[in-house]
Amino acid sequence: MNRFTVWDTTIIVAMVVAYIVVTAWISIRLRSRTTEQFMVAGRSTPVVVIAILLMSEYIGAKSTIGTSQEAFNAGIAAAWSVLSASVGFVLFGLFMAKRLYRSGEFTISGFIAQKYGNAARVVVSAIMIYALFIVNVGNYVSGAAAISTVMRVNLPTAAFITAIVSTIYFAWGGLKSVAYVTILHSAVKLLGIGILVWVAFSMSGGLAPMMQTMPPQYFTWSGLLGGGTIGAWIIGTAGAIFSTQFIIQAISGAKSADDARNSTLIAGALCIPIALALGFLGVAAKFLFPHIKSLYALPIFLQHMSPLLSGVVTVSLVASIFVSVSTVALAIASLIVKDFYVPRYRPTPERELRATRTISFVVGFLPLIFVLFVPQILALSFFTRALRLSITVVALMGIYLPFFRSSRGVIAALVVATIATTLWYLLGNPFGIDNMYVALVTPAIVMCLDKLMFHSPGGNGSSVEHGRVAHTDS
Repeated sequence: MNRFTVWDTTIIVAMVVAYIVVTAWISIRLRSRTTEQFMVAGRSTPVVVIAILLMSEYIGAKSTIGTSQEAFNAGIAAAWSVLSASVGFVLFGLFMAKRLYRSGEFTISGFIAQKYGNAARVVVSAIMIYALFIVNVGNYVSGAAAISTVMRVNLPTAAFITAIVSTIYFAWGGLKSVAYVTILHSAVKLLGIGILVWVAFSMSGGLAPMMQTMPPQYFTWSGLLGGGTIGAWIIGTAGAIFSTQFIIQAISGAKSADDARNSTLIAGALCIPIALALGFLGVAAKFLFPHIKSLYALPIFLQHMSPLLSGVVTVSLVASIFVSVSTVALAIASLIVKDFYVPRYRPTPERELRATRTISFVVGFLPLIFVLFVPQILALSFFTRALRLSITVVALMGIYLPFFRSSRGVIAALVVATIATTLWYLLGNPFGIDNMYVALVTPAIVMCLDKLMFHSPGGNGSSVEHGRVAHTDS
């Protein structure tokens, strides 16, 4: 095991700083100059760029560190945490992407408002902000774990570094800049994962020695997780993809509805090899270092390679952090501006852009308060997906079951589902029932009860269609 000297650490830190400077310069060069560029990149982003952006959103710092952490505890089946994104992206592309694009909205709350009215918009936006804020708390912890391992700083300091750099990226550049810089981030991230797999494979001797020594459950499709957990992951991830603000915001930057759909299908394919690699890394860490904390299942390999390779991998993890934090924070800021600031203050375009950047800085630093209170990263990740799943259920019922038109019923369904899912998660999933299933069935039950108890042919139950002009294909 390498114990990095001060000189080794200096080299690694210098590589990270150089990367930050270069990508920051690119962000400034590509910065958004209008609100439309900040929010939807002027609807001119190529398909491949959007696909990589989508993939990177679901395989960011939290999924990279978290999947390996779970594989350390439960086996290679933890790869389902990312494979579920492949399933979700394909379903989203086939059944939802074109419809959302053609709605002309770039927020899930705006899309819901077209079906159920402005009151529902506010509730959906608040729930999505709540869910995405928790997502970013997990992102900060994941990124800080990687940075602190090599730079030999404590977790809060590493999280503060993460906040400073990531916030400058997204608050300055917006979606236009984030989309293109993510191409570089993703290339570096894939290189880093490749190096980690190579080092882990060399140290462990491959799968054969591990399979001879470790419990067989570590190499089955369900591992120590069980089919119920994996099923919840697939349902939750697919549901979260259908409603997550940044996914909708990213595909809204496409040139046409067909491009929006195709980008999601490509993103699904890109997730598969990365999922398997992260699962392998967690199992290899368990085989080689069975007594370490599971949070360090991936970062531990940094201490077993040369400073130069460790620097490249550290840069790749930093890149992953930037993608995760920037995209989620951008989504939160967009919701706050679109659904709360603009309706209240009706600013000029210039004032709106200034306010958006100010709000973005607050959004970027606020998660630091909660960094030290985060439990298992992957469990937290899927809890936030459960919250977003309830929004998906409401949206799909509005599309495919149009007789559910009550704004009152939707608001009640979302509020009850959010409270029930949160309590179920905090209670530790009683009776072995994952909180994902609570999020799945609660909105439908509440909306059905509202339909039976308060059905009326018009008035309060009708949806509100707004005068917004839908965006058509280029």
